[in-house]
Amino acid sequence: MQLAWLAREALENSAPGGNRGHSRRGSLERDAGKDSNMRRLIAIFVIWLGCGIAWMILGSTLLVRSGESSSRLTDEVHALWGPPMRQLPPHGRLRADPSRIGLVLAEAPQAPAEISAASTDLDVKLELEQRKKGLVWFPTYAVTLRGTYSFENPDAEPRIADLELPLESAHALYDGFEITSRDGPVQSTVTDGVARWSTRFAPHERKTFEVHYRSRGTSSWQYDLTSGTGNVRDFRLSLATDFSEVNFLPGTLSPSSHESAGRGWHGTWDFKTLVSSAPIGLALPERLNPGPLASRITFFAPVSLLFFFFVIAILAEAQKKDLHAMHYLFLGCAFFAFHLLFAYLVDHLSIAPSFTLSALVSTLLTVTYARLFVGWKFALREIGISQLLYLVLFSFTFFWSGFTGLAITVGAILTLFVLMQITGRRPLAPREEPPREPGCKGPYRCAAAAEPSAAE
Repeated sequence: MQLAWLAREALENSAPGGNRGHSRRGSLERDAGKDSNMRRLIAIFVIWLGCGIAWMILGSTLLVRSGESSSRLTDEVHALWGPPMRQLPPHGRLRADPSRIGLVLAEAPQAPAEISAASTDLDVKLELEQRKKGLVWFPTYAVTLRGTYSFENPDAEPRIADLELPLESAHALYDGFEITSRDGPVQSTVTDGVARWSTRFAPHERKTFEVHYRSRGTSSWQYDLTSGTGNVRDFRLSLATDFSEVNFLPGTLSPSSHESAGRGWHGTWDFKTLVSSAPIGLALPERLNPGPLASRITFFAPVSLLFFFFVIAILAEAQKKDLHAMHYLFLGCAFFAFHLLFAYLVDHLSIAPSFTLSALVSTLLTVTYARLFVGWKFALREIGISQLLYLVLFSFTFFWSGFTGLAITVGAILTLFVLMQITGRRPLAPREEPPREPGCKGPYRCAAAAEPSAAE
């Protein structure tokens, strides 16, 4: 019996179909497969991390280039077209009438009294013109202002009013500047960015002055109702633009009423009495600049590549395609080629053709490389379409200002849904049958047949 047991043990270990030999080899193969998969995952992660570092360097370079170019060009545009305009309200001081000094010697001397406009009625028109300086677009505009200001002498004695209208002092240009009253043009002097004129007020007299000019500026326009916190009376400002995308500056007053006017916009600020320090201000719409756009796309590129690697790995596993870590390395390099080419192509072309050409070059690199190890069908359908989705469309969402995060979230959810449908119908761990010796219908019958033969 002992000899029979030893013989059976030797047969099981030595035979090609033996249970123990097969089991040990299968266990070793499974362990080796697990180790190989783990090493491949680590290699892919290192590749993704390296690509991410490269994108961070490229994005930082773009920020530096854009910042230096923008700050230098901004000063040049302000010198050519004017800075952001800020119009302050006129004000004045009342002093004694020199012609009556001899008659009122007995009166105690009085310091000049500050006065502000008793009423204000303004009509302003902004005309936008996008101008390109170097590689940067600037929203410049022409502004036409026509205003009526009323001042009143509150005293029972005649007074001289010294009135002032602040103007821009740096790179200022005022075309057709004039101040008129009921008696005709008012003689004014402009020094140090302030228009000054004087007029005589009878007791309790009210005078109205009209101000008109045409000027220009960049980026924003602002009108201050008061200098600091003050009281505003009978104020009306009507603002018309030739653009419909109106953005109010932070901390400014919203209009009392507004409406669209064809391709433009019209708003009105109407106050009987108001105590406030908030101004009225508009930020003009800006065109998409290539530098900031390219840097944002570049900084988010690691997220795009992570989606792409994840989807390709799932699809390759589902279709039994074996991708080496080296394949992922060159696929990541093809992704990086898109951002590198786009970053420097916008220096010579506009945004749309630069983006299109970069996408075509990157996709061509990926598909022609992938067809060498997975075939044309998988390269075009799975890898090509995945790159269009997770590189081209992902980057294109940055053109939709305010909707980038939502678009990426919707894309991630749809990706999850598709992958769940693909993997849900496939066995992730196939069930293995226990190995049997050739000619055996069952393990007990083979063991029973082995014992008599060994005993003999």
